This record gives sequence, C-alpha cells and structure tokens, in this order.
Amino acid sequence: MPASVPPSPPAYAEPVPPSGAVLPTSGAAHRLRVALLMAGSCLPILGAVLIAPVLPKMQDHFADTPGAGALVPMALTVPALALGLLAPFAGVIVDRLGRKRLLIVATVLYAIFGTAPLWLESLGAIVASRALVGVAEAAIMTCSTTLIGDYYSGRVRDRYLALQTMCASASATAFFVIGGAAGSAGWRTPFWIYAVSLLIAPLMAIGLPKPTAATGAAEVGDGDGESTDTTVAPKRSFPFRQLAGICGLTVFGALVFYTVPVEMSYLLDDLGVTATSVIGLATAIASAATVAGAITFAKLRGTPGPRLPLVFALCAAGFAVMWLANSAPLLIVGAVLNCLGTGLLLPSLLTIAMSRLDFADRGRGTGLWTASFFIGQFICPLVLIAAKSALGTLAAAVGLLGLASAVVAAGLFLPARRRAAAVAALPQ
Repeated sequence: MPASVPPSPPAYAEPVPPSGAVLPTSGAAHRLRVALLMAGSCLPILGAVLIAPVLPKMQDHFADTPGAGALVPMALTVPALALGLLAPFAGVIVDRLGRKRLLIVATVLYAIFGTAPLWLESLGAIVASRALVGVAEAAIMTCSTTLIGDYYSGRVRDRYLALQTMCASASATAFFVIGGAAGSAGWRTPFWIYAVSLLIAPLMAIGLPKPTAATGAAEVGDGDGESTDTTVAPKRSFPFRQLAGICGLTVFGALVFYTVPVEMSYLLDDLGVTATSVIGLATAIASAATVAGAITFAKLRGTPGPRLPLVFALCAAGFAVMWLANSAPLLIVGAVLNCLGTGLLLPSLLTIAMSRLDFADRGRGTGLWTASFFIGQFICPLVLIAAKSALGTLAAAVGLLGLASAVVAAGLFLPARRRAAAVAALPQ
C-alpha cells in the first residue's frame, strides 16, 4: 500500500529525523568531510575578494583599452552576477545529475577559469573568464550547501550552516590580505591562487560520501553512483510558494550583510580616516563580529524564524549608529552591532529555507536561495550608490537601509504576534 504524504511542516518548523544526523559527527572522516564542505563554501568568497587589491594595477595596465574604466571593476563583480543568475539552474542539475559529481567537476573548472587571466591578454577575454568563474562558483556553492543538508539534520545541520557563515566571513578578510600580498608581485599573481581548487577536488572525490535521502527510505544508485530516493510515497510538488518569501527576504538580507564589508572604508574616509592600517583593523573587527554572531546562532536553541524580527532590528540599530557616527570609534561600534546581526541573519535564512526542502528538491531549492543571496550581493553597491546620489551622503544611505531593516523587522514581528495570539485563543 502506498504510504501517505506527510503533512507539510509549519512555517519555520525544522523536521527532526529519528537519528538527528544522517552521518556520524565525530572521527577523522567526519572532520575531513566538514573541512571539504567549508572549503567548497569559501571558494566563491575567494572569487569575490581576491583580486580587489590589484584592481588599480589592472586599471593602469589596461589604461589604453577602450572601456577599461567599466571593464576592470566588472572583473571583480561579474562572478557574483553570474553566480546569482545561474545558481537556480545549477540547483536543477544538482537534483538530476548528483551533488558529488557536479561538485568535483565544478571545482576543477574553477581552477581552469580562475587561472585563465594569467595568460589572457585581452581585457574582454579576462572579463569573460571571470564570468565562467561565476558559473563554476554557482555549482560549487549550491552543491556544498546542498550536501550539508543531505549529510546532517536538525541542530547538527544548523551548527554547520552557522559554521559556513563563520568560514565565509573569516576567509573574506584572509583572502583580501592574501590578494594584497600576492599583488605586490604584479596584478596577475593573485590569479595563481585559484589553482588551489585542483588540490581540493581529489580530496572531495575521496572524502565525501555518496549522499542519501535524510528520511532513511530505501535507496538505489543513479547513473553516477549517487543515491536516489526510492520511497513509494508520492512526491510533493516543489514548494515554490514556501520558498518565494524566504528568497525575497534573502535578497534584502544580502544587501544588509554586504553593506559593512563593501562600504566601511568609504565611510571611514568620509570621517577623515585614510590610514590603511586603521581601515584594515576596523574591517577585521567587523568581520570578527559576524563570526561571533554565527557562533551565537549555533548555540541558540529553537527554530530561527521567531528570532528574525530581533535579528533585523539589531542590524537596523547598527546602521542607525553608523549613520549618526561622527568619529571612527562610534562608526566601528555601529558596524559591530550590525555585523553581530548579520552573523545571525545568514544562517537563520538558510536554515529556514532548508527546512522547507526534502531530499529530491534540495538542490533546486538551495540553488534558488543561493541565487537570491548573490543577486543581493551584486546589487548592494548599486543600491547604496543610488541612495547616496539621492540623499547626498553615504552615511545617509546607510541610515535609509537601517530604516528599511526596521520596517522589515516590524513586518515580520506583527504577523508572528497575531499568529501567537490566535493560537492562545484556541480552546484548550
């Protein structure tokens, strides 16, 4: 007799399988698996910040190239745009062809496309190769996050999604420093670092097990040896409506998340701080606050949905302090408040999205969420530039984003209060 379809979980409810985790969470194999998943999650961050310090040198090298003023900055931003546009398609491929195989292939292609500017002479060809880096990043990020959802569940999964945020935040600072140091030898030198993925790909082939459906249903191998759910329960349709809201919120969340890393140096410059050592220290302190927020998320109990209004309110408070700051120390205080909030925000949004996906649709759903996040990253500087043009100063633009964050917090809080009141009014 066919099994009945289980009811859909309520909003923000995390399904808890009997085992609590699909794979063992201790031992050398587990540590290698986690390290590889975190490394895969950091590769798109490397692509986003590694060459930032050498952009002026690239600009000088291609000074005689028509359109260099627009094309050189595009070499930094186009991978994020490609990732944002293509991640949903990567998610579909993930569900159809298998997570592990696509991850390994994309990691190898990442090295090929990433190192291409070492021998390319045309600026247009370099920008095209950077777009291809974004294609590889879309597959890597989607597969890495999907595999976290495949391998773990419940609080274990929440912990590793928070760890993903921590690694991304810490690696952004590290890659910026590494890119700057390598760039002292020439603007092409940092591109050699993309070859590190050639070392990671074989380890992924060895150290990542074949993913299985977290429901514990009977499984068989598909074309590449990965598992396919063969439970006889009728398959639910893809939860587009459930994901639409969280994906829309994620676009805005990415705006909030990237404002401090992208704009901190400009805000300090507006206050008269031009010393690179001070700017670097301020950025490092803000990054540490993001890591602290992610650590806090991993230690909190309960589902993250009800906490979202408070998280957005914390981000809004940080933006308000940054807007009103008339000195560098006060600006850093505001940035720390904001980054504590964003450290909580990113794993919260991802955990909520994951809780609405079953094994068969996890790749596609993760791809949609990833696309939403990186589209938000791409438009972040554009939104702030437009707001600055309208309001006159970057600080005012940040203040406006803080106001928008407060409105989002209120919009999430009021429906939650109404639902709680309705539940309380039910007869016992």
